[in-house]
Amino acid sequence: MAGHRGPGGARKPEREMEDFQLEQMEQETEEMLRVRYLDDKNAKFERTGTGFLSLRIGEEFYPRVLVVRMFPFSDKNEFISIRTAEERSKEIGIVEKLANVSRETVEMLEEQLTLRYFTPIIQKINKIKDEYGFAYWNVVTDHGECNFTIRMGGNSVIHLSETRILIMDIDENRFEIPDVSQLTVAERRKLDLFL
Repeated sequence: MAGHRGPGGARKPEREMEDFQLEQMEQETEEMLRVRYLDDKNAKFERTGTGFLSLRIGEEFYPRVLVVRMFPFSDKNEFISIRTAEERSKEIGIVEKLANVSRETVEMLEEQLTLRYFTPIIQKINKIKDEYGFAYWNVVTDHGECNFTIRMGGNSVIHLSETRILIMDIDENRFEIPDVSQLTVAERRKLDLFL
């Protein structure tokens, strides 16, 4: 009879192995779908001293966590995902509303969100040069003059509304034009390829 050897060298029947694997997959799926809401009663955030946040939930300790908005454009202060810091991060839990946690916790979470979602506002477009599948931008933002490059096509320019656009450069930096109708006619002409 086909099967795998279990403890003591005895063969486990194929059916038993399949049941075990199915049960293990069901447990992993259930764990992935479980939503754990975090608040001041069950979670303690602390600054690490190196610009990051740590998190303690009962006996669990995460020396560094990522703070991510689930709905960054529509609900900035709701559904904040707290994730492990490794490359393939896993969700630890969700802060449903910033209003549900202490002022101190809000400040720590907002510091991390500001770093993650730093998005200069483009106030003036000096030049856009299209060459070999890339667009080279020279703009003035609310943080000063800036040069950046985007790939033509793809998802480099995202229309958030009729007049609001988000631009993602090749290094994944974000820039925003809150209202293209506020730009001059000459600036809008430079944007024609993207509108």
